[in-house]
Amino acid sequence: MANTIRVLIAKPGLDGHDRGAKVVAAALRDAGMEVIYTGLRQTPEMIVEAAVQEDVDVIALSILSGAHMTLFPRVLELMKENGLEEILLTGGGIIPDADIEALRKIGVGQLFGPGTNTTDIADYIKEWNEKLDA
Repeated sequence: MANTIRVLIAKPGLDGHDRGAKVVAAALRDAGMEVIYTGLRQTPEMIVEAAVQEDVDVIALSILSGAHMTLFPRVLELMKENGLEEILLTGGGIIPDADIEALRKIGVGQLFGPGTNTTDIADYIKEWNEKLDA
């Protein structure tokens, strides 16, 4: 049996709204994953450091502030600097389709908008993990 998927959920930047992140965290726990929630106002450096310390499989950013085109690339850059290329970087928030496409092109995983069924998020992470194990 595969190891439990470890997911770090982070709220980068100055966005102070974390209800969605907490709902997703609970849903992923209910789906059998181990979830570490970093809390509000995390810097990309803090997020990647936590990912290293917690030995996670997935980093999920929740961004509602509009800073996604700065924060996702910075986290991805720090992940590469720390040898975390095998970790999935995913997330969600208020992100326009054109920006989602641009972020996917640089290596960010699927992104989820408001109203996404939480089982879709859990299924995506499980499917991604199964591909790694194959």
